[in-house]
Parts: sequence; C-alpha cells; structure tokens
Amino acid sequence: MASRTSFGKDTGLQARMLITMFLLGAVYLVLIGVLFAAGASFVVILVAAAGLFALQVFTSDKIALASMGARKVTPQQAPELHAMVERLCVQADLPKPTIAVIDTPMPNAFAMGRSQKAATVCATTGIMELLTPAELEGVMAHELSHVANRDVMVMTLASFGAAVASMMLQFGFLFGGGHHHGSDDEDGPGFLVVLLVSMVVYVVSFFLMQALSRYREFAADRGAAVLTGRPSALASALLKISGQMQRVPQRDLRAAQEMNAFFIIPASAKSSIANLFSTHPPVEQRIARLQRLEQQLQGTLAA
Repeated sequence: MASRTSFGKDTGLQARMLITMFLLGAVYLVLIGVLFAAGASFVVILVAAAGLFALQVFTSDKIALASMGARKVTPQQAPELHAMVERLCVQADLPKPTIAVIDTPMPNAFAMGRSQKAATVCATTGIMELLTPAELEGVMAHELSHVANRDVMVMTLASFGAAVASMMLQFGFLFGGGHHHGSDDEDGPGFLVVLLVSMVVYVVSFFLMQALSRYREFAADRGAAVLTGRPSALASALLKISGQMQRVPQRDLRAAQEMNAFFIIPASAKSSIANLFSTHPPVEQRIARLQRLEQQLQGTLAA
C-alpha cells in the first residue's frame, strides 16, 4: 500500500533541485551585481534578459514542441495513448497533461511544461510502433514522473541561465571593452569582470544541468516502476529504444539533439567517451537499477 503515498516524492531529487535553484539564484545575483557595476549598457542587457526569462517560462515548451514538429492529439485521434495517460494520471494523482505526437521514426518521448497543470507529454510515432502497450505505459509513467517531480521547471530555469550567460559572452566579444566612456582605463577591468562572471555562470549552469538531469532520469525511472508496478517493462522499453537509436538516420538524430535533456533516451547514435557531458545516465545503469527494483517489488509481494 505504501506505493501510493511514496510515488513521485523523491527526496533526493527534491534536495538536489533545491540546491540547484539556490546555486542558480546565487550565480544570477552575482551576475546582476557585476552588470550594474559595469555600467548602463549592461543594465539594458539585464532588462532584456528579464523579459526573455518571462517569455521563456511561459513559451519555452511551446517553442520546443513546435521546433520538434509536435502536434496535439485528441482522444479520438489517439485513443489508446489518451486512455493510458489518463489511467496513469489517476493513479499518480496528477492533472491530465496535453498529449502530443511527433511524426518521426526516432523512438522517443518527453515531458515539458512549467507546472503540473501546464504540462505536455509527447510520444513519437516511432515509439508507439516499436513498443508493446506495457512498455509504452512504462515510458509514459516515466514522463509523468518528471511532471510529478516538477523537475522540468528546474531544467528550464537552468537552461535559461546558460543561455543568458552565452548571450553576455557574445555581446561582450562583439562590443569589445573600453569603447563607451572616454578613457579605456576605467572601463577595461569592469568589462573583463563581466566576461569572467558570464563564463562562470555558464559553466555553473551547465554542470548543474548535467548533474540534475542525470539524477532526474533515475528518479523518473523509479517513479515509473512504482506507478506501473512493472520495472521490467520500462527496462525492456529502454533497451529497445536505445537499440533502435543506432538505426535512425544521423540527420534526424542531429536535428533532435538540442532537446536531448528532455528525451527519455538521448538522440545520439554513438556511445561516446563524453559520458561526463551526457544528460542521461548510461542505459545499462538505468536497466540495472530497474532490475533491482523488480526484485524488491517481487520481494515485497512475496513477503
């Protein structure tokens, strides 16, 4: 009976998300302080960034969905998918998200949205053809776990930090230091500080996103296992999807790579040495954990 209450509340994930938000906040404050110290031209950037931020929180998911070619589907158009998500939402005590489909052979799924009420869960036609109903249910439960854990919002915020910082760097290099106030001496150092701080913000945001996004995948796998009670179905889905990724044309994979942090399996064909920089833990690790969960679940059932 514990499964109902323990679903989705992943304390390890909550703690990591809090730390991430705190560090991002601290880094943003430093950036703002430095910009003000550096002079008016940077304050303009700051105002622009704030506007962008508001825009991003409310539109990032729509823009991402549009860029992926996702289209909303009604219960009439995709009855099985709707019924499956509805059933899982009832179990997980979540509001039903918007359901979208992407026409692509690449088997994948993702969830987006700034809150539980404004979420979208998306599946590709490739994944619906590839998986059995039980496996697809595992994948959808995984995506709903992301929504329940509210980690999508934190990822959106973190990616924004990286975006603003890279904008600052480009702006800085474009306009070079020391041109606005009469003499070069007073302006040079402030300008360099802005560049340095922007770089730090970028690096910090980047690594926070990496660390959080890998952990959140484990958390969502676990949530899906608890929700469906069938970790093995999700494990075989992950195996099938990653096996199928090798066969997807490179062009399609490249087009999808920007969205990797949100996918259930990242869209890269090669197993890379750059594991440090991957947004997801290796599939083998995820499957091993799911197998352990399967044993635990069977143990508790038997006991």
